[in-house]
Amino acid sequence: MPDCTEDAFLDGQLHILQPRKGFRAGIDSVMLAAAVPARAGERVFEAGSGPGVAALCLLKRVADVCLTGVERNPQYAALAMENARRNGLGQRATFIAGDALLAGKASGPPQLVKAAGGFHHAFANPPFHQARAAQISPDAGKAAAHVQGPATTLADWVRALARMVRPKGTVTLILPATALPTLLGAMQAAHLGGIRVAPLWPRTGQPASRIIVQGRRNVKTPARLLPGLVLHDAANAFTEEAENILRHAAAFDWKDG
Repeated sequence: MPDCTEDAFLDGQLHILQPRKGFRAGIDSVMLAAAVPARAGERVFEAGSGPGVAALCLLKRVADVCLTGVERNPQYAALAMENARRNGLGQRATFIAGDALLAGKASGPPQLVKAAGGFHHAFANPPFHQARAAQISPDAGKAAAHVQGPATTLADWVRALARMVRPKGTVTLILPATALPTLLGAMQAAHLGGIRVAPLWPRTGQPASRIIVQGRRNVKTPARLLPGLVLHDAANAFTEEAENILRHAAAFDWKDG
């Protein structure tokens, strides 16, 4: 197991071991988990689990959800499983070491071949930089989390997520706002409709830094751009709505009526 720190999430409701050097989860993971509309008794899939922060935030918020996560780095997959056990969530979480982009394919993780098309929800915080444009971290774990491989595209991630959900199941991603055009095209190509886009604004009047985008498999209703969420107030404190998500495990309010 890598050298780790222990970090608190959801105001101490979760205590997570994360590599001291490498990918370290933060606000994006918590916001993503809050945006997945899972309900008790449902099954959820995560592609690229890292140390399990997003997955465990979701399990903490929604009782009786069962989650399967796939993580390419075996050390991170083992760490995610250890974090689930440490937080009393090991009975509802399974983390598999394998290529998430092959989930549901015969060449992918064998545990997921028959599971394809059976999940109610799927989500991911995929790598968002192109290798040719990014300043790549010398740490392999951090680089893999943030930089797409030379043969990997955002469309590959969307297809993998879409394969795993049942008809009308949701696919949810968080990405930099600049990825929106590419992401919308990838979701439409994967037959995801009913798309809703929620920007995350650092402060009122500033450009959005992140977007949370959700689509549903084999649904054809039009896409909607929604009000989203302002993260900080004028005093640089978290807004009440952001605070409720980050500290109290509140669900993300899509503000779509």
